[in-house]
Amino acid sequence: MPNSSGFRQQLFSLRLGYAMRDVLFRQGYHGRQLLNDVIAGITVGIIAIPLAMALAIASGVAPQYGLYTAIIGGFIIALCGGSRYSISGPTAAFVVLLFPIAQQYGLAGLLMASLMSGIILIAMALLRLGRLIQYIPQSVTLGFTGGIGIVIAVLQVKDFFGLTIASMPEHFIDKLSLLAQQLPNFDLPSTVVAVATLVTMLLWPKLKLPIPAHLPAIIIGTLLAILLADAGHPVDTIGSRFHYLLPDGSTGFGIPAVLPEFAWPWLREGADGTALGLSWQTIQTLAPAAFAIAMLGAIESLLCAVVLDGMTNTRHSANSELLGQGIGNIIAPLFGGITATAAIARSAANVRSGAQSPISAMVHALVVLLALVALAGILSYLPMPAMAALLLVVAWNMSEAPKAVELIKKAPRSDIWVFASCLLLTVVFDMVVAISFGIMLAALLFVKEIADMTRLYDISNNRRYVDREIPANWAILKINGPLFFAAAEQVFADIATLTQNKQVIVLDLDGVSILDAGGLSALDKLVKRCQQNATQLYIAELQFQPIRTLAKAGVQPIDGVLKFYPTLKELFNEQLPS
Repeated sequence: MPNSSGFRQQLFSLRLGYAMRDVLFRQGYHGRQLLNDVIAGITVGIIAIPLAMALAIASGVAPQYGLYTAIIGGFIIALCGGSRYSISGPTAAFVVLLFPIAQQYGLAGLLMASLMSGIILIAMALLRLGRLIQYIPQSVTLGFTGGIGIVIAVLQVKDFFGLTIASMPEHFIDKLSLLAQQLPNFDLPSTVVAVATLVTMLLWPKLKLPIPAHLPAIIIGTLLAILLADAGHPVDTIGSRFHYLLPDGSTGFGIPAVLPEFAWPWLREGADGTALGLSWQTIQTLAPAAFAIAMLGAIESLLCAVVLDGMTNTRHSANSELLGQGIGNIIAPLFGGITATAAIARSAANVRSGAQSPISAMVHALVVLLALVALAGILSYLPMPAMAALLLVVAWNMSEAPKAVELIKKAPRSDIWVFASCLLLTVVFDMVVAISFGIMLAALLFVKEIADMTRLYDISNNRRYVDREIPANWAILKINGPLFFAAAEQVFADIATLTQNKQVIVLDLDGVSILDAGGLSALDKLVKRCQQNATQLYIAELQFQPIRTLAKAGVQPIDGVLKFYPTLKELFNEQLPS
């Protein structure tokens, strides 16, 4: 069994609860800061209530599970994480991952995948992978976020127009085809409510009021839906769409006004309405989805932390944030919470509302809890078309379209190809394929660009490097750039071409900062050719890394074939004395 004290020491070294401890104990915390946190927490909590419900619905589960996520995940992650201002809960980025899981495995499968992702996040923290985000190019990030935005927007068309579609097809193209067929049968009252909500959200910011746009938009949409229902034109609402069983066996509608209850995820209902059960096969089946959720959760939470650092001139602890996200995503599913991660929009609102510490995020969770218990009946009146309109705006913000346009205008062609590939693959296939292919393509294009930077120059007659006359059978060549697998073969092929009929080859490697196994192999081929042709090879001006690589490979001077010199000047003084 693993050493429990060693595991605890590892967790402590990761600075569990770094953000909370940093504020409370290192910097000090006083009453004024607490008041600011309470005000910010209430503000963000009010913002989070409809968003959490809408995102749960978009993920394929009942709205209360989004509230449970904001309550449990939001509180635990704030307590244990490494970013002072992050607000965690359900986010739009996960919709494209969670919806297929919910459709195939039900709530139980979704909660199991979330719990497994939490374990993976903790493992990532223990392995110190908190700086993972630095290795993901912007073109990849913008590609999959843009694709996610498109997928979310398409999923909202059904409720936006009140279309009567029993279930959506699995593949994106089939979804578009079905929606196009059903669009002429749109429901006018639903469309009116959705358009009114959307217009309010778009125009409200022009009033420059401190109230977030989606709150008045949801209120207007709800009031309009009530008026239409009274006039005999009912609109689908949370209360009419979702129901639950009461302890006495009767059915309740909308959201149950009860606290989240503990239950093992695999004992909850699967897609067929019965308990999913725990088996090795189920774990294996859900493992790829859990890994994808963990990777996206890490990217989202660390991106959010970086953005908040820029807004507040503070620093987060990346590995501590991963640890907090992992703990939150293990505990939340035990109480019905789906996947949680830091939400950039809600976190930015938290900062703008005057937050001082993670206590604001904990207050936000308590506000959502209060709404669940006290306002469940009112929340049941929220119309589904209004929620769809809300998610359309979320999808637009998620896509970061202005940044994508800027990238297309200014970025190199290779970045544009990576962006377009990631976006298309996210839409047509899924985000895991998109990110994997995008990173691979970006890496290959980067390798090609670096390889193209490695150049070979003939400096035999360049007085800047050669200060004396050299024999006609000498060739002095200079290499600039890394000598690695993608560049070495071409460079040494060019050397072979330039040094035909030469008896002495001099290589100036002052511009070579990296020599890898591919470079060693190409150099070895050149040395063997020199042996066969009785040609002498002199190498000078080696930098530290190539020297270390040659030493590790056991490359030694060969009498009459290979010799090393510290500088060209020393080489010339010995071989071509004035």
